[in-house]
Amino acid sequence: MPQSLKKGEVLRGRYEIREQIGQGGTGSIYLAEDTRLQGRLCAVKEVEHNRALPTQFFEQAREQFFREASVLARLDHPNLPKVSDFFSDGPRDYLVMDYVPGKDLRERMLEARHDKTFIPENEVLRWALQMADALNYLHQQEPPIIHRDIKPSNLKITPSGVIKLVDFGLVKILAPNEVTITIIQGQGTALYTPLEQYGGDDAHTDIRADIFSFAATLYHLLTNEPPAEARKRFLDTRSLSLPRDINPHLSPRVEKAILWAMSLHPDDRPKDVMEFRDALIGNREIPNRADLQRSNFNTPDFSILPQEKVAVYTALGLFAIGLLATVAR
Repeated sequence: MPQSLKKGEVLRGRYEIREQIGQGGTGSIYLAEDTRLQGRLCAVKEVEHNRALPTQFFEQAREQFFREASVLARLDHPNLPKVSDFFSDGPRDYLVMDYVPGKDLRERMLEARHDKTFIPENEVLRWALQMADALNYLHQQEPPIIHRDIKPSNLKITPSGVIKLVDFGLVKILAPNEVTITIIQGQGTALYTPLEQYGGDDAHTDIRADIFSFAATLYHLLTNEPPAEARKRFLDTRSLSLPRDINPHLSPRVEKAILWAMSLHPDDRPKDVMEFRDALIGNREIPNRADLQRSNFNTPDFSILPQEKVAVYTALGLFAIGLLATVAR
């Protein structure tokens, strides 16, 4: 997608573009200066809807953007950037939020990998406590908000050590008795995405999808190695290496908590992010399931699963195989 805004352009008579700082499938993110508040820098996320959409659907997408952006603008949490404005300009919509200085956690992890070391477990756990607090805040909203794209590059650490969960590109608002609705189309980043999220925007995902992505992010930060994709794990259970086989400095407790939260079936994960947090820090007992044991981790026994779980696993597996076949064409 070509860059649509140039340095020096002013949006809405207020936001002067400095540079492009990010780009995705639906638009770009720019660093801008708020000319009404001298010295204030902000991040401007540009959303470009599919131009092939019929007029009716384009208008619905825009209405949805404004409805959900207004929900994000009401959020107020120290580990989330504040959304301060949203508007349209021609065919594009814009979301304005606080600019977060500092490195993202992917950069921090790559530095450790370059030095042939690992980020200390206690440091990652300090970040995890902040991340859990932010996610719990989102999940406790009425209706709940799911981020759906938690990954190291979407977590920034400020110079003062505060973690910020950035990029609300795939946020979902859980409407009661409805399929979840999405601000911006997308499925998340494959390495951190649970199987149920691969169904696209018609698939029902809940807060346990964020728990999976949270755990996959911690796996990557603690091992310097990306986790195997969920669809690949379904087809080959041996594809996910055990964290302590990569980083022997990890505690068994943290490894087991991460594997629990990365369970393929949502029902097998912690019921909420605070339960996962407590398991990470040793304040909650982790289920002693066979598929969480190191000796049995690569050989799950589907015969002991309830019949409804077998059906779900089968459906998810067929979908994953279909995806792989499509990609292979």
